[in-house]
Amino acid sequence: MNYGIVFGGASWEHEISIVSAVAIKKALKADLQFIFVDANREFYLINPSDMRANFFSSQKYKKCKKLYLRHGGFVTHGIFGVKEISVDCYINLIHGCDGEDGKIAGMFEFYSLKFIGPRLEASVMSYSKVLTKLLALKCGVKTLEYEVISREQKPNLPLPYILKPSHLGSSIGVSVVSNEKELDYALDVGFEFDGEILVEPFIDGVREFNLAGFRVGQNLELSIIEEPKKGKMLDFEQKYMSFASSSSNEADISKELKDKIKEAFSKIYVGGGFDGALIRCDFFVIGDEVYLNEINPNPGSLANYLFSDFSASLARLASNIKVEKKIPIDYKYIHSITSNKGKLA
Repeated sequence: MNYGIVFGGASWEHEISIVSAVAIKKALKADLQFIFVDANREFYLINPSDMRANFFSSQKYKKCKKLYLRHGGFVTHGIFGVKEISVDCYINLIHGCDGEDGKIAGMFEFYSLKFIGPRLEASVMSYSKVLTKLLALKCGVKTLEYEVISREQKPNLPLPYILKPSHLGSSIGVSVVSNEKELDYALDVGFEFDGEILVEPFIDGVREFNLAGFRVGQNLELSIIEEPKKGKMLDFEQKYMSFASSSSNEADISKELKDKIKEAFSKIYVGGGFDGALIRCDFFVIGDEVYLNEINPNPGSLANYLFSDFSASLARLASNIKVEKKIPIDYKYIHSITSNKGKLA
């Protein structure tokens, strides 16, 4: 299987996507083509040997071959004409805007490309933390109480609470507010990144669990359930400075709780229409109840560290993906109208 890893994007999470792609190079045993999307949304073909974070921060990528998209895939332009790059299946590894908001999914579908990642509708629903709440409601999965505020508004929930920009991941712009003195600064931080903020109660010490998976045919293939180590909350550094980790440990919890988490994941994956994607869901457990915290439609480094044989798992998913069928356009309706008009005349 020859994969095309698409990463970068015009996103607040651009650098995280680069780190993800570097991690995938180490984790995925397959032929890989790396397609970088810069801040201007131009595409570059990156040599695997150049897949280092400072290659991009130093702007050296601009010396690489530019790529252009057309029906069937990416191509390079040169003195000998147009040359296609060899890719069997693309992987959408752009985090945040461009990758998780549906832009890349829509582009891939428009050009009939086979790709791993959420389709357009699932992207839109999981990109927004507010729409994710509605998706969970539709799927029958519990979420925490919440409210949504825009600029000039303040939360009505009792303290303490947590503020989350609605359209950002990676814990960027997230603040825990314990008292009124902390509120104005937290609002300034959140609104720097987004015009809409989700407010939820902050529950100190709540247990969090992560589960990743995908569907092949009618069967869901699930990773281990991880209980990530965290401080007061699972912040940016705790999430992303450990991308180099090659594995994780199974959470030490009862079979009953594992089954509840797996059931919630299944409801989100199937009910949310995530076929074709490898997603990770993050859950809270309060008492005996499981609550969806968030959906990671393009999880960091594709959550490879949660799978015992990531390369084999991804190959099964890629082999199962179907490209959208072409709609036959034969113009019978127009011909019929034109013919009838001629007879009436």
